Amino acid sequence: MANHPPYTVVLTYVDDPAQLTIQAVETALVAPLIEGAMAMPVFLDDEDVIFDDERARRLGVAMLNLIAAGRPGVKKRLNLTQHPIGESSDD
Repeated sequence: MANHPPYTVVLTYVDDPAQLTIQAVETALVAPLIEGAMAMPVFLDDEDVIFDDERARRLGVAMLNLIAAGRPGVKKRLNLTQHPIGESSDD
């Protein structure tokens, strides 16, 4: 297995052509750029936290919602369930 430095994953939306790009960038290179930027913490302190399908889906929904907050072109394309699958939205 290759030995990689710690990465930060960058998800970018580009208008032309309309696409999402996922990049792995060395964390040390990105750190000064993201200092003070809006953040959405996803805490992993509890060893019982497992990334199952639902948790991964909710993470993806959160990331797309964040991109859509500043990109009307993305927002109009979203048709996402915001609450956990199988739960009512008014819980």
